Parts: sequence; structure tokens; C-alpha cells
Amino acid sequence: MPMHARRLAFAALVFLAAAPFALADIQAPPGSDHGPTRKLGRGLSNILFAAQEMIDIADRLNSDEGNNAPGYGVTKGVGRTLARIGVGVWEVLTFPFPTNKDKYTPHLRPAIPWIYSGYEEFPPELSWESRYSYSRVQSLP
Repeated sequence: MPMHARRLAFAALVFLAAAPFALADIQAPPGSDHGPTRKLGRGLSNILFAAQEMIDIADRLNSDEGNNAPGYGVTKGVGRTLARIGVGVWEVLTFPFPTNKDKYTPHLRPAIPWIYSGYEEFPPELSWESRYSYSRVQSLP
């Protein structure tokens, strides 16, 4: 057996012997979900698309509670738009730094616990196709 073949066989044997003891973390590290880049993108989209909150809230209230869109829906939408713009400006200005409890997570409280007053991480979408599912699977309302 030639010398290079012996070395190759020995390297393969060492690799196979060490394989059961090798540990690898295939999961993303906890900090990779929210980082400075995502914070900057979130801030820019909150500034650019915040006005969609007025349309989304008025439409949602109109379909859920009846004909409230001209008064309460627009008023609530304006408030949510201003909140989203303010948080967006803050996130753009401070994107290199973890400002929310030493993390890069969103400052707006999530919509899950507060169904009627919480915010999504990103502003509402500019189309009728989906409701924040972030997939191409569509269903009619």
C-alpha cells in the first residue's frame, strides 16, 4: 500500500473514531434572530409604511365592530401611525446598540397578549393577500 493511501486511511480512521464525540450546534445562536441589521430594517419599514396602520385599523374595526371606521378607526389608526413612526425613528438612530433590555428586540409590545392594542413587529402589509402569515399560502377572509 502506498504511503499516501496509508495516510488517507489513517485520517479516515481517526475521523470515524472521533465522530461520536464531536458536538455541533446546528441551531442558530439566540442573538442571531434580532440583531442590528434587523433593527435597522424594522425601523426603516416602520417609518416608511406606518401610514398603512390607519387603513388597516379602520378596515379591521369596520369588519369586526361595524361602521366605526370614519371616527374611532381613523383616530386609533392615527395614534398607531404616530407611535410606529416614533419607534421607527428611535430604532434607526440607535440600531447599532441593544436598547431594549440589552437586546435588539422590538420596542412595541407584541400583539399576542393584547389582541386589540398590540403591534406586529413590522407594519401591516400593503396588499389584501395575507394577514402577517409571511407565507404565500393564501385564504379568502
